[in-house]
Amino acid sequence: MKISGKLLGIDFGTKKIGLAVSDESASIAFPYSVIPVEADLVEKVADICKKENIKLVVVGESKNNEGGYNAVHTLAIKFVADLKNLLEIEIIFQPEMFSTQEAVRIAPRDKDTDARAAALILQSYLDYRF
Repeated sequence: MKISGKLLGIDFGTKKIGLAVSDESASIAFPYSVIPVEADLVEKVADICKKENIKLVVVGESKNNEGGYNAVHTLAIKFVADLKNLLEIEIIFQPEMFSTQEAVRIAPRDKDTDARAAALILQSYLDYRF
């Protein structure tokens, strides 16, 4: 399935989430921002989707080392449901594991680490789907 327009990638965490956005051709993912998990998180992400004219959201599917879903994934499911209530946009989960650790291998841990992790998740989806 080829999508024209930007996609948003999300590395969902309990304290903050990393965001990445693709280019218009949905070929390359770029780190976008990191935002704290607060009461208005869903609204902030919805605003970003509208501002950037996002066509599809890709959320990292967090699992434990045994391959089962973990507590982060449970929170991400609720976040996705709430986001779907605000936007008429497709939101999918992309399997990911150790994206933050991989982001730290790329560059030292800093305020943008989670955005780099989101870019890795989104790029994985772009490479797989297109």
